[in-house]
Order: sequence, then structure tokens, then C-alpha cells
Amino acid sequence: MNLQFMTVFLWLFGVLSSTIYSQTPFLFQGEYVSAGTKQHFKIEISDGIHSTSIPVTVFCGVKDGPTLGVTAGIHGYEYPPILAGQQLIKSIDPNLLKGVVILVQIANMASFSKRSPFVNPLDDKNLNRQFPGDTNGSISQKIAAFITNNVIAKSTYFVDMHSGDASEDLLSYAAYYTNDSMSKVSKKAKKMAEALLFKHIVGFDTNGKKYVEKELPSLYCSAEAFKRSIPSVDIECGKLGLSSKSLVFQIEKGMLNLLKHLAMVPGEEETREKKPLFINKRTFQESKFDGIFYPEKQSGDYVEKGTQIGVITDYFGKQLDTIYAKSNGVILLIIGTPPVNKGETIVVIGQVN
Repeated sequence: MNLQFMTVFLWLFGVLSSTIYSQTPFLFQGEYVSAGTKQHFKIEISDGIHSTSIPVTVFCGVKDGPTLGVTAGIHGYEYPPILAGQQLIKSIDPNLLKGVVILVQIANMASFSKRSPFVNPLDDKNLNRQFPGDTNGSISQKIAAFITNNVIAKSTYFVDMHSGDASEDLLSYAAYYTNDSMSKVSKKAKKMAEALLFKHIVGFDTNGKKYVEKELPSLYCSAEAFKRSIPSVDIECGKLGLSSKSLVFQIEKGMLNLLKHLAMVPGEEETREKKPLFINKRTFQESKFDGIFYPEKQSGDYVEKGTQIGVITDYFGKQLDTIYAKSNGVILLIIGTPPVNKGETIVVIGQVN
């Protein structure tokens, strides 16, 4: 009788335990993160010449579910996403989580600590042009390879968080990757972008892009995820390398809402009162000269084709060029600091649907 009772008790205990903690421990960098916990990792990267580290936080939920990969600080001068990542350490509760979140806090530590816009000062490479990376390459290529192999490859969904770098006056928006041959993945990504609660959503059309067919490297972090049929979105929130509590909160709020959308945490998904504005086509305009740019518009301004956007002068004040909008739409990005270089993008205009 006692044996039967003990057998029943152990069976019930096993059922209850599997119900409460059905998530198996998550293996990351040779260590198991237990269900209902979070663990911080400091990943050391070296190319034999330069060394760096990547802080990563892994949240392992109490129930099995998808894995969400998140990167911040691919460009270390883009501060709002990095600070939002710091907030997410506190606001993601693994005891309420279903599945796993892998959060790369600062991918490009040298860029962050040295206040270096756009590039990693250790090898002068733009990390967001190095994917999928190279385990035998330079330090930036090794960082990209680590993220590709240990974050992207493990993800069910993926988010890359950015803002306007030092010279970029940028309109905040969410973006998603889309391709006609990957309709299911594209639709999931679009819904993810909507869940981030931004007013503007940009569609990154990859039709005709050879990297999708695996003929060329993806170059971009989130493009590498999409190439692997992982629904992928970008956040662009903030400008000119500046940060504020409101921008950090906007990113954190959007990410927590995304977790609800993915059914990774309890609660009803929030939706915007007004439908977001979708942008599927963008016009990029480049400078024909080196010199000084004087903008007459700013991000968020709506312009018509032919609207004067600014002028470029040489270093003695002689006007070299007048920049006119080549399409109707909203200014997504415009150079917000005086220096301008030949071939550099001056303005990006999004055509609102």
C-alpha cells in the first residue's frame, strides 16, 4: 500500500513539475541556463591581434517555446537600443517567460567604449557589413561569426536594434524583411514589426537580392537571419548618437509587446490606436561632392519631388550643389552634421503607402 502510494505521489510530482517547469535547460557557450533563470555571459573574442568582449544575457523561461534572438550595439555609437537592452535585463522575467531570449547587450564593444561611429576602431570595419562573418577573419568578422553561429542560428525569431548614428538625423521606425518566395516568413515578420508599436514601418524588399538565394554574403545582421528563413525585424529609434529616456522606453515597450505578440509572456498584445504607416519604397540620394552640407529639412518632414532639401558648399563657402527631393514622401534619414563626402548618402525618402 505504501509502495503504491509512493508511486502515485512520484507520478503526480513529476506531472506537476513538468507542468510548472516544462522548459528544458538551455545550453549556451557550454553552460546550461536553468528554467526560470537568467544568466550573464562575457564572451571573449580575439583575432590574435585585437581582443574584445561581448556581454550577453540569456533568459530561460519556465515552459518550452520559441527562441528570440536580439542584438544591440552592432554600431556602438547608437545608444538608445543599448540602454533599452540594459532595461530589458530587469523587465524580462524568466519566471513568466515561455521559451528563451538571447540578448546581445553590446555587440561592438570597442565602438561603444571608444565612441566610434559606424565602424569598429580595432579593424576599421562596419560590423553590419560583415555577416555571416569569418571565424578566421579580423575581429569584426569574428564577432559577426559568433553572433551568426550562437545567436542567429539558435533563433526562431530575430530582432536587430539600431538608432541614428553620430551624423544621422533619423526618423524612428520598425522594419521587416520580405521576399515573395518566403511569404510565410515575411508575413510573420510584418506582424512582428507591427507589434513594436512604431508609427512608421519600412518593408525591406529582398526580391532580386542574390544573398537570399545564398549566392552572396548577407552582409547585414538581420539579413543573415532572414536568409535562414527566420522572421526578422529591425528597430531604428533615435538620432545623431543622442539618447533620452523616452527613446529607451519606446524600444523597451515595443520589445515587451513583441514578447506578448509571440506568446512568450502572458498578457494581451497592445495595438496602436491608429494604423501604422507602411513604407515599401525608398529613394536614396548621394552627394556628388566633398564639402559642407547645410540641411533645410529634417527627419519626419514630408516633401514633394523637387523640394529643396539643402545645399553643399566647398570649404570656402562656394556653393557646389543644391539638393532637391527626387520623390514624394517622408524623410527617413538626412545628414544632420556639416561634413559630407562624395558618394555618401545625404537623404533617404520613404514613399508612404
